[in-house]
Amino acid sequence: MHKTLWAVVTTALLAVSPAISHAQILIGRTAGFSGAVAAGVKETTDGATLYIDMVNARGGVNGQKIELLSLDDKFDPKLAAQNARQLIEDKNVAAMFLTRGTPHTEAMLPLLDKYGVPLIGPSTGAMVLHQPLRKHVFNVRATYQREAEKAITHLASMGITRIAVVLADDSFGADGLSGAQKGLAAAKLEAVVLEKFNRGKPDFAPIAPKIKQSDAQAVMMIASGQAVVDGIKAFRAAGSNAQIVTLSNNASGGFVKSLGDNARGVIVTQVFPSERSIAYPMVKEAQELARSKGSEVSPAMLEGYAAAKVLVEALRRAGPKPSRDKIQAALEGMRKFDLGGLELSFSTADHTGLDFADLSIIGNDGKFKR
Repeated sequence: MHKTLWAVVTTALLAVSPAISHAQILIGRTAGFSGAVAAGVKETTDGATLYIDMVNARGGVNGQKIELLSLDDKFDPKLAAQNARQLIEDKNVAAMFLTRGTPHTEAMLPLLDKYGVPLIGPSTGAMVLHQPLRKHVFNVRATYQREAEKAITHLASMGITRIAVVLADDSFGADGLSGAQKGLAAAKLEAVVLEKFNRGKPDFAPIAPKIKQSDAQAVMMIASGQAVVDGIKAFRAAGSNAQIVTLSNNASGGFVKSLGDNARGVIVTQVFPSERSIAYPMVKEAQELARSKGSEVSPAMLEGYAAAKVLVEALRRAGPKPSRDKIQAALEGMRKFDLGGLELSFSTADHTGLDFADLSIIGNDGKFKR
């Protein structure tokens, strides 16, 4: 499962023979294994497979091994929906897992509802997946709105009053903006610049001069991966030295590397404890497993690891033949499940799971500091 060529992974996974498939639990996943968020997706995948591989090595769940069928949607919502259809209708997966992106996950909601397929741990903190309740979506992380509000509140507490907000013109951007505006309102501030850009074709040339001219002290970027990297480059080239703040969808080592010389000092919100905080048993466990594989844990890996723990627990509770409806019932009956220092709860009326939010800053060594 630990391949570097995702095309190879996808081909290998989807070549499972029917005879073998019946002896395994098939779980579907579509995400941007290539494209703007590939670095983060790789790390969440590494975290998830770290735990799933361990479970499979110990005999699986109720005697069955978990097979993760992964398809690359290139971070395209339309392709995400097509992939979900293939996994649900053709591959007959028992559940969907760890999708990436807000519009991408929204695009597959009709399929989840039509076929009664639970989706566990979407890698997005969009409020639209929390409220109103989405019957088949089970979140394993806090909302973007909470992250954005916390970040703005933190900036204001430092005496920063000139804050700009730059966002992708999609449902993810709009969602994060709602949280940012709550934080601004609480601090009795207004954004000195509020600009949207095309998610598919980001162009920061017209935005960068506005950031410089506004004398913004901080810029919150509600965007994904490469768009944030390009935006920061444009702002710096225009002469702005504003503090950059972005959300947990960019909390990966790959994102830090892509920033290059612009990484130091960037604030990134987090939805899990520090990857070095061994006071949390989940973090210590993930660290030990990663070390045995010759790797290190990143925040994005922790998100995938936590989601995998919830998936495995739901399958265990669903029994020897984990059908879609049994997995759904198992999830909705999950109360105060200890992930390892973090308690997660679901019910028929609440699919939020966790509400942990924190801030980190990228240090000189390229590590996230708390």
